[in-house]
Amino acid sequence: MKVLLIDDHPLILSALQSVIEGLGGDTTVVGAGSARAARDTLKADPDFDLVLLDLQLGDADGFDVLTEFRARYPALPVVVVSASDRSSDVIRAIDAGAMGFVPKRSSNDALFEALHMVMSGSIYVPTMLMGSMDRQPSKSEGDTVPSVLQVVREHADDSDFQSAPGLDTLGLTPRQTEVLALLLQGKPNKLIARDLNLSVETVKDHVAAVLRTLGVSSRTQAVLAVSQMSRQGGLSAWRPTPRER
Repeated sequence: MKVLLIDDHPLILSALQSVIEGLGGDTTVVGAGSARAARDTLKADPDFDLVLLDLQLGDADGFDVLTEFRARYPALPVVVVSASDRSSDVIRAIDAGAMGFVPKRSSNDALFEALHMVMSGSIYVPTMLMGSMDRQPSKSEGDTVPSVLQVVREHADDSDFQSAPGLDTLGLTPRQTEVLALLLQGKPNKLIARDLNLSVETVKDHVAAVLRTLGVSSRTQAVLAVSQMSRQGGLSAWRPTPRER
């Protein structure tokens, strides 16, 4: 596995490189200390399997870099590794097409889990996001990840995606499954339509059907639902095909 790690803090860059190389196997980590260095690296050699991106870069906004890389390299998964664990940042990153979000205060095991899930075609969001739907964030927590649960609850009160069965039992058609796989990659409707040789209107209909089936009302909530199923083992029999990835 070849990983591009983007972080402008030398100590963190070095530490993360060591941790990722500790995954074992044939893992190569290339560090980039700025957005410019990362652009130059990918331009010279786009053959990477994964990008780990810090949101706080000295020469660019991490969200802008995420959006840029998702547009230029749509097949290259990007995982955000950030000092932030604000719910707004998690949602924004997933909406922009990140395949995962790992707070820097997470354990090595959490990072390993995130990389494993992303490389196997799933989405990773922080474990704390998957806690009890009934948990209320305290005033001292502010806008941290657990408050996302309230956002999900407000828009999907009647859904029970936390205990939803595997996707293979939800009754999705083969085409809807293909659309969901591409949706989870952060692709907009126009790109999904192009990849599947469908009209944009047809894709919109499929996306709406998928959201209804999952019991959610937005793409971000769909990501959270699918991530929760994956944590529960519900996706063990469902993986995007190579064409869909």
